[in-house]
Amino acid sequence: MFVAIGILLWLLSVSLSSPEGFQYVSDIAGHFFMKFILWGILTALSYHIVGGVRHLIMDLGYFEELESGTQTAKIAFGATVFLSLLAGILVW
Repeated sequence: MFVAIGILLWLLSVSLSSPEGFQYVSDIAGHFFMKFILWGILTALSYHIVGGVRHLIMDLGYFEELESGTQTAKIAFGATVFLSLLAGILVW
């Protein structure tokens, strides 16, 4: 995730530096490899957020048993897949 933050901060820095920098970021964002990297970053971020919400709910004392914990893990994974597909639609 730290590499992803570095990539995003670099893109932001270059795009805000000048009109030419913005054009450069726009040009490289159109390539397949960069779109794939951005999709991967968004997928990892969605997994992190969904897992964090799941753990916050478990910290409140819900779904702590093995059976319900397994079910919420499957639900969290399904939500991540759904968000990943939405991110793919957004990027492409």
